[in-house]
Amino acid sequence: MAEHLSPANPPAMAITPKVKAVRVPSAATLARREQQLESKRAAISEAAIGLFSQFGLHGVRVEQIAARAEVSKTNLLYYFASKEDLYLYVLKQLLGIWLAPLRALRVEMEPLHAISEYLRLKLELSRDHPAASRLFCLEIIQGAPLLRGELEHELRDLVQDKRAVIQHWVDAGQLAPIDPYHLIFSLWATTQHYADFRVQVESITGRTLDDPVFFEEVLTNLQALLLNGLRLR
Repeated sequence: MAEHLSPANPPAMAITPKVKAVRVPSAATLARREQQLESKRAAISEAAIGLFSQFGLHGVRVEQIAARAEVSKTNLLYYFASKEDLYLYVLKQLLGIWLAPLRALRVEMEPLHAISEYLRLKLELSRDHPAASRLFCLEIIQGAPLLRGELEHELRDLVQDKRAVIQHWVDAGQLAPIDPYHLIFSLWATTQHYADFRVQVESITGRTLDDPVFFEEVLTNLQALLLNGLRLR
């Protein structure tokens, strides 16, 4: 016998669950978030450079870095898994900055002009980032325990490449005969001295590279010292 439906006994209806709409962030929102992340990461890095360059890796606590960067320890560890992770990140960033002028050297450049400009750029880095230079120097003095891999691969490969550029200039009769390695080492030593031994320089002369007149005096003398030795006789 057929079942009769009544208003009191309506047919069962499937219930469709409500799907909550997912709100996709706009490109502007994503860009703003990324900018905030980078700003926070930069503040932490800057604080870390200042402390690490004074006290080394083992002389600094995460809480000190967080306090100087004005973030919580938890927030700092959100960006960097550990103090060692932050230290290595900072060193790699510094290495990239310090090597940028060397990367710019090309065979097609006029060598004396290229080396003269290299001296200026390296002195500017020593003036603008003295703590960064001292931190790198401290890592090297300690035997580069965390940066050795970078030195033995990225740095060595870059120096080999630029050694070939300088050797080409020598072979082409554009520079006086000189070993490219020792030229590169001399360029590093003379320019970074004003950052790594800033206190000594200031104690003796009463001046630093922050003084524009002193900066130009240093640059002029280094250019005379190095470029005159590289000119063909």
